[in-house]
Amino acid sequence: MSVYSLLRRVGRLPKKRSKYHAIKTICDGKSFDSKKESRVYLKLLERKRWGEIRDFQRQVKFELIPETDYTRPCHYIADFVVINTDGSKEVIDVKSYATKTRDYVIKKKLMYWRHGIKITEI
Repeated sequence: MSVYSLLRRVGRLPKKRSKYHAIKTICDGKSFDSKKESRVYLKLLERKRWGEIRDFQRQVKFELIPETDYTRPCHYIADFVVINTDGSKEVIDVKSYATKTRDYVIKKKLMYWRHGIKITEI
């Protein structure tokens, strides 16, 4: 164990910041990666109570590229999947400008190509 990690355990060094400076938040007993994501969760809860949507799920995993003999599978994890009153699904991803990386853009295109689902960015 390094001296740096020992000092962090003792509490002498501050915790490492997240890559995009998002602050982890706990809301309604659930952990969220950012404050913005927790606000979207509360809005979806409100929409569900008012009957605007049927239901929603958090952190849903979609397979984009299946496993082959020489490659691992590629997945996309959606922040929220909303099930509308008519039964259609909507994928919502909480993004800031900094988190729209090249990898994300490619996965967004693969999501539409493979599953026919357009991702709504908030």
